[in-house]
Amino acid sequence: MIKKELLKLTTADYINPLIIQRADPFMYRHTDGYYYFTASVPAYNLIEIRRSKTLNGLAHATPRTVWRKHDSGMMSQLIWAPELHYIDGKWFIYFAAAATTEFDENGMFQHRMFCIECDEDNPMASEEHWIERGQVKTPIDSFSLDATCFKARNKFYYVWAQKDPSIKGNSNLYIAEMENPWTLKTDPVLLSKPEYEWETRGFWVNEGPAVIHHGDKYFITYSASATDENYCMGLLSVADDADLLEASNWIKSKKPVFESDLAEHQYGPGHNSFTIAEDNKTNILVYHCRDYTDIKGDPLYDPNRHTKVQGFTWNEDGTPNFGKPVPYNNEQG
Repeated sequence: MIKKELLKLTTADYINPLIIQRADPFMYRHTDGYYYFTASVPAYNLIEIRRSKTLNGLAHATPRTVWRKHDSGMMSQLIWAPELHYIDGKWFIYFAAAATTEFDENGMFQHRMFCIECDEDNPMASEEHWIERGQVKTPIDSFSLDATCFKARNKFYYVWAQKDPSIKGNSNLYIAEMENPWTLKTDPVLLSKPEYEWETRGFWVNEGPAVIHHGDKYFITYSASATDENYCMGLLSVADDADLLEASNWIKSKKPVFESDLAEHQYGPGHNSFTIAEDNKTNILVYHCRDYTDIKGDPLYDPNRHTKVQGFTWNEDGTPNFGKPVPYNNEQG
């Protein structure tokens, strides 16, 4: 009965796609009752935030630009996948940027990870209130992106995707404890690398981690394969009383947990985040998706990855059950 009610809620009550042409969506419901939303914009040239008291309200909320790319240098090209986090009473945004659109010697984009901080209580503050904290550096100076963070047992952890030149593929997932919101405290621990067939279609990719706690476990969802219809989501899980920096404590799903639904023309769902519904009970999956496969040129430059939302349930073993991408019900899509 619960699952049927949740399904009705997602298909009938939520606009889908919720926000058109916004890939890599990140949503956070703050204690002030607002949903805050940020994502990659199609021009990859700035970071914007919008907010609303309701999920559907985000579809019509006016975005506020809080940061723009530099004219030159490391933060001047391809601004990707911003995430807004509230850490110890302050607002921070993580994002990836590059100095050029050219590939490096490994045939990769040249992104690194960066952090900005708001000096106001309201993250909707104008651009001059966002302070650049610089690059979040890791021991390997290589392609890195899609950072997120979470708190566990009074410690903050940073999870991200990065290329290791010694490992086949485009990116792996890593975790480290944080000294502060823009500095790692510990050495990175490799959590996952592309290895299964569904993680290596088109490109060998693990990226876009998102964290949720349920029961006695932490779960990390992540996206795998090329950003076309092959894009899908995998899952890592760990007991919440285990050492999170011990890779062997994490269990990796052998199959994708969310993938394209060809019958409903929903292709490449992924790069998700999590929030809670207005009822303060229903878990909400936020992700991007396309409704066609005929992509001209590089899928990264196709703007029609739209933000979607849907409720999800939990399996008897405590793992999330995301179901399938819900069909579009919004003419904008």
